Amino acid sequence: MNSRNIGHWIRAGLWALPAAWLVTAWSSLEPQPDQDKDPAAWARFVSSDSYQTGHLVGSTLGTVVAIFGIFALGCCLANSRAGRLALGAMVTAAMGTALLLVPAVISTFVTPAVGRAYLAGNQQVMQLEFPGSMTGTFLLGLVLAFVGTVLLGIAAWRSQRLPRPAAALWVAGAVLFYALGVVLGQATTGSSLPTQAAGAVAMAVAGGWFALSGTRQVAGPDAVQGDRRLSA
Repeated sequence: MNSRNIGHWIRAGLWALPAAWLVTAWSSLEPQPDQDKDPAAWARFVSSDSYQTGHLVGSTLGTVVAIFGIFALGCCLANSRAGRLALGAMVTAAMGTALLLVPAVISTFVTPAVGRAYLAGNQQVMQLEFPGSMTGTFLLGLVLAFVGTVLLGIAAWRSQRLPRPAAALWVAGAVLFYALGVVLGQATTGSSLPTQAAGAVAMAVAGGWFALSGTRQVAGPDAVQGDRRLSA
């Protein structure tokens, strides 16, 4: 594959970043009711068609598209001044995001079945417990995705190839989404918080900014020459 075709794939992948984070923001706008305080409301919520559609598109498909974008961003920065950091961050973020597909698939397909069983009168289904390995997979994926995503933002900041304000917004969005959204939400309400959607929107804006700039920067050998001009 020649450098021009590689550049086309990287540019397409960069546009996957805002797309993935926009659908993620959409899927986290409506928090689900507390499962312990109001199990009936929770069951009705998770058994609805809108819940499964939102999780299928936002959580599952959005995560797959995000992995494509992560690889593209790492490749975009590979020949920059922060290339080594970018590649390490790319692998870390991709691994963590892939692990997060496990809870995404369970939320999309298993949780609605639990809700329908409860509404059908099987209240014992609420006592269903998943193995600790699933929790461990979720936590490991969350840590790797957060660390890798932040490091990608730092690499973009150092690269002198992508806009630094976009890199700063990317890191801030990652903190909002993962630390103040997912982690804080699970520790308090057990559901998504407004910070989760806000962080996803911030990362979508930053990702779009990366993509706009990357379409001018990614051109195979021309990108390397651009770095040489920067360092001259």
